[in-house]
This record gives sequence, C-alpha cells and structure tokens, in this order.
Amino acid sequence: MSAIEDNERIDVLDYLRGFALLGIILVNIGPLLSANPPAANSADAAYWRFLYLFMEGRFYTIFTFLFGVGLFLFIDRANTKGKKGQVLFVRRLIVLFIFGWGHVQFHPGEALTIYAVSGLILLPFYKVNRNVNFIFGVIMLVVLGLFAAKIFMVIPLMLLGIAAGQYHLFQRIRHHIKATAVFTVIMLVLSLAGLTFQYQSAPSPADVTNSIQTQQFMSIGITIGPVISAFYAGCIVMLIQIPFFRKLLAPLKSYGRMAFTNYLMQTTLILLAGKILQLQNHINYLQTLYICLAIYVIQLIYSTLWLRYFKFGPMEWVWRALTYLELPPMRK
Repeated sequence: MSAIEDNERIDVLDYLRGFALLGIILVNIGPLLSANPPAANSADAAYWRFLYLFMEGRFYTIFTFLFGVGLFLFIDRANTKGKKGQVLFVRRLIVLFIFGWGHVQFHPGEALTIYAVSGLILLPFYKVNRNVNFIFGVIMLVVLGLFAAKIFMVIPLMLLGIAAGQYHLFQRIRHHIKATAVFTVIMLVLSLAGLTFQYQSAPSPADVTNSIQTQQFMSIGITIGPVISAFYAGCIVMLIQIPFFRKLLAPLKSYGRMAFTNYLMQTTLILLAGKILQLQNHINYLQTLYICLAIYVIQLIYSTLWLRYFKFGPMEWVWRALTYLELPPMRK
C-alpha cells in the first residue's frame, strides 16, 4: 500500500503487492466463512495441507515487507518535495488505523490496525543507518521466527522493508539481476529443505486440524515462512524482467496498485458471497478456492479497467485525501 505518484512508481513493487494479495485471500477466506474441518483422506484434506505448506505465512510476509518499503519511500519523497514527511506519515497511519478498526469488526485478526501501530513504532528507524536496520531486522526476524511469533514478526519484516528502501534496492533491481537470480536460487534450496522438514511433521490424514502435531506443523510453517516468501518474491522479480511475462502479468500490477481497495474488497466479496449463498459453516476448504478464483477474476478485471481512467483506486484516493487534507485529481 503506497501513495506514490504515477511518474514515481516502482513497477516491481506493484507486481509484488498484487502477487501477495492473491495468496492472502486464500488463507483469510477459511476463517471468514468458518470452513468445516477437512475429512480424513479427502481432496479437502490435501488442499488444507497445501495451504499450510505453500500459502500460510508466505504472502503476508511479502505484504508486510512492502509496507516497510512504502514507509521509507513515502517519507523520503515527501521530504524531498519540501513537505514534512514524518508528520504526513503519522496522519496516514492514523487514517489507516481508523479504516482498520472498522475492518476488524467484520474481519477479526485483520492486518491494517497492526500495520498502523507497527508503522508508528518504526517511524524513528527512518533515520537510523541502513546497515543497522538490516542487521537488527534479520536478527529479530530469526529469533521471533524460531518462536513462531507470527504477530511480532511484523516489526522486523517492516524494518527490513525500510532498510531495502534505504538501499534503493528496487530502484536498482534491473542492474542486479544476476545477484537477484543467485539470491532466488539460494532461497529455493533453503525453501525445499524447510518444506521437507515441515511436511515430515504434517498431521495424519485422520486429524489435520485439532492435534498437537497440527500446531507443530503450523509453527514450523511460520518459522520458515520468510525464506519461502523471499523465494516467491525473487521469482516474480525475475519473471517480470522478461517482456512476455511482464505483459502477461500486467493485471497483477494494476491489482497491486489498488492494494488497499482490493484488500478491503476481498473481505466484502467473501462476506457477501457467504451471505447470499449461505456458505457460513457450510463450506469446505477446497470450495473456498473456487470462491477465491471468482474473486480473482472480478478484482483483476475491475482493477485493470479502473486504472485506465483514474489515477488512484477508490480507497487509495480517500486515503490520500485524508492524509494531505486536500482532494487530489482522480481522473487521468
């Protein structure tokens, strides 16, 4: 989520935000619709294991890291224009917290309020040396990861995002493709090792949701999550360097440019589908996938068409207006 002008946008960040949103909804929809526990030895049980091997704890980490990048870019660019970047960002966080407070009434455990509070805590780190931020972020992430402290991992993930912004990592990404490729391969090797270890701890088919083994399985997933997230992000960065894939994945860029709107809309569409189709407590995990695919189609088309005519997504426009206390031009 960011408020960067069109001519200042870093495309790779939008692609990554859109990609992260695709995974977040797959994890969120189960609790929102109170999906039924999967039956033993069923396709539903297989999909449940797939979710917790490849999705849970993988995409929110990318989204959180990018929020940290956005924190640095917002303040840095505002200061460059002679505005009080940190003051504006505090106002931006207050607005985010208010929206998050409203959102959490419908989606318990949602991330916006946590992001707002964490952003406020990390605001002083904008001025801290980038090497200190990087080293401190890595150490904190490793320690909290070992304890599977998912909610507290938001802080080091954002801090690493701030460090990435300080290093101008994404502005220079095209000049460091070989280094990015090496990084991605290393993350692949580590991811395979971590997933193998997690899979060996998978609960038995007869009890995939309510056992000590299940909790251990999920905890391992949280611990290795940042490594797998880094591999996923590296793959996306590498793919969009190829013109064919950059064009093929263009809807993902629009999806990510409207990340705030689409994140809130995901919850709205899920709850609306649950109400109209009476899915609450009457849907299994595999069926939630079909709902997500339908929402993908709606949101990807909507985002692409909207941004043909407008500079900002609807909620991005409101967020920006309340941050700057002025009405920005909407139409292109």
